[in-house]
Amino acid sequence: MSESKVKITNKQSVETIAIGASAYNILLNSQQSEGQLAIIEMLVPPNGGPIPHEHKGFQECFYVLEGEVEMQTKGNKILAKQGDLVHIPLDGPVHCFKNSTSSNARLLCIVAPSGLDSFFEEAGRKIPAGTLPDPVPPTPEQIAHAHQIAEKYGQKLYPKDYLD
Repeated sequence: MSESKVKITNKQSVETIAIGASAYNILLNSQQSEGQLAIIEMLVPPNGGPIPHEHKGFQECFYVLEGEVEMQTKGNKILAKQGDLVHIPLDGPVHCFKNSTSSNARLLCIVAPSGLDSFFEEAGRKIPAGTLPDPVPPTPEQIAHAHQIAEKYGQKLYPKDYLD
């Protein structure tokens, strides 16, 4: 690898994307890693988190930097606290997580190969760094659009109560 390919990401160059009530800082994107990896810092407010979903073509790890989240698969709930790492393997199960506390949670998400970052960029909207979006429920049109984009990037979204 040539020295010119080494990259440092600083706070001023990070793009922050809003999806639902959460904010996602794209620290390393698909283009920067030649499609091999994406690293995303997730700021998840109380009661926030993604709906159940699955992705057969990539694996992801969640490292809890601050707070805690409840990770859920069919018939299984795991409380992940600060310092815990959760790994969703390739061809992994339908899963989701929720911040069930009264404080924000902050996670570092590593995805290999990349693509989740592209989904966020296309499905979400840019917001100022360090902020959370207004918690406005999505419209039916926004939900249908998110499902189409998720499919484009190898994901399938399920209803909010799918794992209950």
